[in-house]
Amino acid sequence: MPKLPRVSGAAIVRALERLGFEKLRQSGSHVIMRRGVKGCVVPMHDEVKTGTLAGVLRQADVSAEEFISAL
Repeated sequence: MPKLPRVSGAAIVRALERLGFEKLRQSGSHVIMRRGVKGCVVPMHDEVKTGTLAGVLRQADVSAEEFISAL
């Protein structure tokens, strides 16, 4: 598994949109995204920690390789 980068919440949203996710709504500083039946919650922070990013990718059922190529 490749090392996950430290990226912003906006960059995560853009990458997930490239992978077919759509932004459903935003509640405060968190964006709820969905693709089919899989969904995830993305924190809109300036820099998201790698552990948090790993959790978001686990929720979304997206591999680290897929995500890095979509960045």
